[in-house]
Amino acid sequence: MKVQYFADTDTVYVLLKENSISETRDLDENTLIDVDADGNLIGITIEHARERADITNFVFQQFAEQVTA
Repeated sequence: MKVQYFADTDTVYVLLKENSISETRDLDENTLIDVDADGNLIGITIEHARERADITNFVFQQFAEQVTA
């Protein structure tokens, strides 16, 4: 997964999986989703990111998989 911020357009792009994009769909007027040929989510574009998301406080956390006995 890769998160990119483009300051010149105030846009965040979240790439979830490296795969060919088959279609880009409008989720709302400022959010687009990219899907592959099977309809699987590839990426998300968030426009006007500063007002729609707290990008100045971006944190990535990874949690260990819990194993149950």
